[in-house]
Parts: sequence; structure tokens; C-alpha cells
Amino acid sequence: MLYTVKEVSELSGVTIKTLHHYHKIGLLRPAKISDAGYRLYGAAELERLQQIRFFREMDFPLEQIKELMEDTQDRLSILTEQEKLLLARWNRLERILQTLRQSIEYVGEGKRMEPEELFKGFDSEEEWKDALTEQNQHLKEQYDVDLLDVAPMDVPNMNEQAKEAAGFMAGMANALITGIRHDDERVRDSIRKHLQYLNEQGHAFTAADFAGQTKFFLNDEFHLRMLEEQQTGLAYYLHAAAEAYANLTQNNND
Repeated sequence: MLYTVKEVSELSGVTIKTLHHYHKIGLLRPAKISDAGYRLYGAAELERLQQIRFFREMDFPLEQIKELMEDTQDRLSILTEQEKLLLARWNRLERILQTLRQSIEYVGEGKRMEPEELFKGFDSEEEWKDALTEQNQHLKEQYDVDLLDVAPMDVPNMNEQAKEAAGFMAGMANALITGIRHDDERVRDSIRKHLQYLNEQGHAFTAADFAGQTKFFLNDEFHLRMLEEQQTGLAYYLHAAAEAYANLTQNNND
């Protein structure tokens, strides 16, 4: 039995446009083209599409999927390898999910997690890359910036910096919730310590740089949503606090 591209789209959940693209790049060719020019797919093509979808669920780039499937023609071997990859990701996500649930529980009880508990599940470079995939894709598409195009990650250092950043953001969110003004001395001290930490890590980050970064967060949909999901109004509060601190720093230097 042969299926039209519309029928394959309905069966698989893959858009017609995507199926056309897969054909164009040679990833999924139809079994035949009808006299009227319609793409027609058989059982073998549906099985190949299933394998492609498994790889896409694991965020494999299309070119890599094509290479992998050309190198290994045996369907059982491909499926077995995909099972191993999915199980490995499942285990990582399970650890991260446990950390997330514990975080929700602590926030609900008004408690703060210990730093060593905050990042369970982010134990390897691969896990960090998985965690950064969505943000990295957004930055590449919008600003042609690739977070992952770097030398091998220093995972312990990244974990340490992530702990500091999480602690800083949690402190800012708490200041907002408890009604502390954005230009309060306690907020300024928190920003000062955060910038001092960044500079100790070699980032050469000034108060003006930080204010500029928070303004970027306000104007970028992805980062605005990320901050607002942590605490409503946090992006705006953070920017106001950063601007106030930068102005104070500038005045002190004049």
C-alpha cells in the first residue's frame, strides 16, 4: 500500500512542508512519484520516518541523522541504538525532574535548597548541552550566537557558576516578593557581590554591562519568559535594580 504525502503527514504528525524538505535533502525519499507528480510512500519509508522522528526527539541535527542512517542500514541495529540513547536521556531527565520537584516543594514551604542539591542531574558536558539546547537554538536563530561552539566544557566550573547565578536570582526574586525596593542597599549589595564573583571568574563584567544585559532580557522574548516564569515581574525588577546600581556606580566614579 502506498500513501500520499498528506496521508503520511496525518499518520506521523510531520508537516507536509517538513516531508518535502526531507525529500529535498535526501533524508526521506518517496517510494515513487506518480504520473501526476505526487509523492507516494510505502511501508519502508514509514519505518524510516519513524527512525527519523526518534532521532529528532533527541535533538539530532538532520545532517547527523542522515549520516547515521546511511552508515547503518539495518533497522534493528538503528532501533537498538536509539533505545540506548533514549534510556540514557530518560535517566538524565529523571534526575533533573527529581531536582525540579524538590525545588517546587522547597519554594512552596518557603525554604531554600542547599547549593549542592540545586543541580543534581547536570553532571556531564552532555547533560549541560541538553539543558542549553533550547536557549542555544533561540540565540542562533535570532542573533547568530552559538553557546555550544566552544572548547570542551569545564563542567565543575559551570556547575559552580550556575549555583552562584541561581542563588543571586533567587535572592532578587525574594527581594521582589517581600517588597524590598530595587534601589535598597541590600539589593545593591547583592548585585555588587554577583558582579564581583563574575569578575573573579574572568568575565570582566561592569555595572553598566549588567544593566545592558538586563535590558536585553526585557527585550528578548525567550529570556523575558524565562525570568517571568521564575517570578512575575522579576525581569523588570532586575533591570530597575541594575540601572540604579549602574547609575550609583557612575556617580561615585565621577
